[in-house]
Amino acid sequence: MLINEVCKITKLTKKAIEYYTFQRLVSPVLLNNGYRDYSPKDVQTLNKIKVLRKLDISTDDIRKILSDSSGSVLQEISVKKELKRQNDKRKSVILKNIIDGAPYEQAEKELSSLEQYENILERLSDAFPGYYGRFITLHFGRFLNEPIKTDEQKNAYYEIISLLDNLPDFDIPSDLNEYLTANTEHIGVEQIFDMLDNMEKAYENPDKFLSDNKEILEQYIKLRQSEEYKNSPAYKLSELIGKFNSSTGYNDVFIPAMKRLSHSYSQYYDKLEKANEKLKEHFPQIK
Repeated sequence: MLINEVCKITKLTKKAIEYYTFQRLVSPVLLNNGYRDYSPKDVQTLNKIKVLRKLDISTDDIRKILSDSSGSVLQEISVKKELKRQNDKRKSVILKNIIDGAPYEQAEKELSSLEQYENILERLSDAFPGYYGRFITLHFGRFLNEPIKTDEQKNAYYEIISLLDNLPDFDIPSDLNEYLTANTEHIGVEQIFDMLDNMEKAYENPDKFLSDNKEILEQYIKLRQSEEYKNSPAYKLSELIGKFNSSTGYNDVFIPAMKRLSHSYSQYYDKLEKANEKLKEHFPQIK
């Protein structure tokens, strides 16, 4: 069909359709008379583009989305938009403080801290692709909201940046990557936040959590110790992540530096360690 008909169907302007065609987001057939013939598939793609543009997604990102069959790119963009939303919210607070009389020097320091935290989260997202990257980026993002004031915090920040800049590629074998994608493609930002909130609630009162979920935990631990689980993709993936974290400095450099950088993360980590000790007390079979 010709562009005028496509305009009527998609409610896009001729100029917009020509631009998306020029950007090679759609590839109509060029007829002998010089007109472009758009297929039903092109129309479907243009309708997708229209929706994505209304969501403020760039044409570069739309190109990635259209070529991605797994849906992981769209999930990653969703995480980035959520992090931007959080930063915009923090910037609104800084602006309100200025209106209320806070000095510009204080605002500049707070904005500098936000920029530094953005650097950490961008590098985390790049270093750990896919669902795992989305999960840990949102996880640590909750604790990166404090002004960087002390030399200890500054040194911790530069340690983290140096480590993340020099991390080797986190390569997941194709079979495990397919397994991970298939089992996480439905998990979006809200679901990840729900998981993180539930984890934090469990760490707040581990005795109650362990008592309330005793039977479920017993079944879970039994499954984790079975040969069936040890031969499963889930176990292999867990082992792969564990080895990567222990061999690259994630465990012994990144985590300690995060504790020095963020007081709230340090408090969280202390609760996590105490909860793990309680878990071992209740279930001594855990190594």
